[in-house]
Amino acid sequence: MAAPQVLPLPHGQIPITSHAFNADRSQVAVSLNSNDVTIFHRQGQEWAAGETLSEHDKLITSIDWAPNSNRIVTSSQDRNAYVWSLTPDPQTGTTIWKPTLVLLRINRAATFVRWSPNEDKFAVASGARAIAICSFDPEGDWWVSRLLKKPIRSTVLSLDWHPNNVLLAAGSADMKARVLSAYIKDVDKRPAPTVWGEKLPFNTICGEYTSPSGGWVHSVGFSPSGDVLAFTSHDSTISIVYPAHGPNAIHTIKLTHLPLVTLTWTREDEIIAAGHDCQPFVFRGGEAGWELAGTLDDNKHAGGAGAGAGASPVGRLSSAAFTTFRNADTRGFASMASSPTSPGGSGGLPSAGGGGESEIFTLHQNTITEVRVYEGVPGDVRKVSTSGVDGKLVVWDVANVSPLGAAGLSGKLGGMHIR
Repeated sequence: MAAPQVLPLPHGQIPITSHAFNADRSQVAVSLNSNDVTIFHRQGQEWAAGETLSEHDKLITSIDWAPNSNRIVTSSQDRNAYVWSLTPDPQTGTTIWKPTLVLLRINRAATFVRWSPNEDKFAVASGARAIAICSFDPEGDWWVSRLLKKPIRSTVLSLDWHPNNVLLAAGSADMKARVLSAYIKDVDKRPAPTVWGEKLPFNTICGEYTSPSGGWVHSVGFSPSGDVLAFTSHDSTISIVYPAHGPNAIHTIKLTHLPLVTLTWTREDEIIAAGHDCQPFVFRGGEAGWELAGTLDDNKHAGGAGAGAGASPVGRLSSAAFTTFRNADTRGFASMASSPTSPGGSGGLPSAGGGGESEIFTLHQNTITEVRVYEGVPGDVRKVSTSGVDGKLVVWDVANVSPLGAAGLSGKLGGMHIR
């Protein structure tokens, strides 16, 4: 089992909004909290900055790199998306990344983008209460879109394609996770029947699921078979839907941790999810029940250094100040580590161990914004990559799972909850 690997990208500590690797993992496209995409190239053990994709004029929100066609698609707050292809420059003869316009027809920011499994279309989520399903028009030499609108009532935050290249899962700020049909007659072959339905004309609603406590649905994902759907909500829950058992057959795990904002399936019985607790959590289960199995972080990282056996079981501030507020919230009392009359007391917030700073006992030092498959195939993923607000890009071995301990394993469920 390999230890987590922090890729040494030469960009300082600029937050990473989104990242996507090419097929052989020799290059990675990264949005460094700006309107540009930087492509880094592996050079031995180091990474060097290469091309910069500059066409958007506002913050880039999402990137996806098609492994077979080697095309990159980007979405941005400027309400646009571009497809980038490697083509020879007619003036210099060198190979450059050429952008192709996408006619999204949305009037709000584009928030998320993903290629379909066959790479013949892609989906763009937006703040316009719509999802643009884009396919290529050879006559106009551009990408045209059809919009999925009903019954979406707020910003769409995440998307995931079903393996059949037709069904699409979407999570939105209207507290719903949905499965919709993105069937395009001239592009797709008639799909085989699935647990989600048989007749699938465009914009068919195949499933609609509400966040357990009314939180935004941050992330959605189909299992490798496509027969199960998982979604995370801002109410610190992760829900796993089994449509074969009825429209409301859902496993819901309520966590004591901060909300999860991104997830990916590694096997049919395992999910990796991460978010504001700064570490990738591992969930395992099946039709009989799901549970929080552990974390990919060994909890011995404090600001990137080993912290020993006394590390906090969750990726939160390990400080007297945090303990004080946590006790006041969960136990109804507060104990100050220092006071105006105590030696060294200043009357302000207490500090960790008498020092002046707090530490987070996780490898990532801020919110993880994205978790993606790094190595393996659907149903047998061996490594995942994560990027975060701390500017780190980390590769994790999914077999290297550490237990959270009694305090960390409180988010657990034994059976199915029918709502």
